[in-house]
Amino acid sequence: MGELIYFVHQSLDGFIEGPNGEFDWPMMGPELSAHSQELSKNGKTFLYGRVVWEMMANFWPNAEQHSTHEHDLAYAPLWRENPKVVVSRTLEKADWNTRVIGKNAAEELAALKKAGETLVLFGGSELAAHLTERGVVDEYQVVVHPVVLGGGKPVLPPAGRRFGLELVESRTLDSQVVLLRYRRVPEGG
Repeated sequence: MGELIYFVHQSLDGFIEGPNGEFDWPMMGPELSAHSQELSKNGKTFLYGRVVWEMMANFWPNAEQHSTHEHDLAYAPLWRENPKVVVSRTLEKADWNTRVIGKNAAEELAALKKAGETLVLFGGSELAAHLTERGVVDEYQVVVHPVVLGGGKPVLPPAGRRFGLELVESRTLDSQVVLLRYRRVPEGG
């Protein structure tokens, strides 16, 4: 059985982007970079909503032309090689080893998990909330950065119901950020 992991960067006050859509604040040091690369290895499928997909597809295919940052240079080949899924009501097709799911996202992603696929959802609070509400997310990996944005897009809009989580790991990376890993507690467990 596969699983779905939600990997997200957030500010201390709980936002994934600033009031004007800013995403210039994550601190990608060597330890966080190594964790991100490890999470992305071994044939995992990258999962995106359309907005995050467009941001990623505009950078990662040619990252070496735009950046000399060590993380970007190491991560770009992983991004290009790994299979990807985009959930979108408007996008019909996507390049870079990517398939598009337009309808019944929770059901289709649950079927991929059942078939043994491990998916990593990068960012995308609306898709994360949708999948959380339907019980499809198995693990939450939240990276808390030392910044207060004062507003913006919340890491998880209200899911509509309460459920339990179990902390499976917490650690400081690069003396700056905190990684929190939570697993969903099975209902009735």
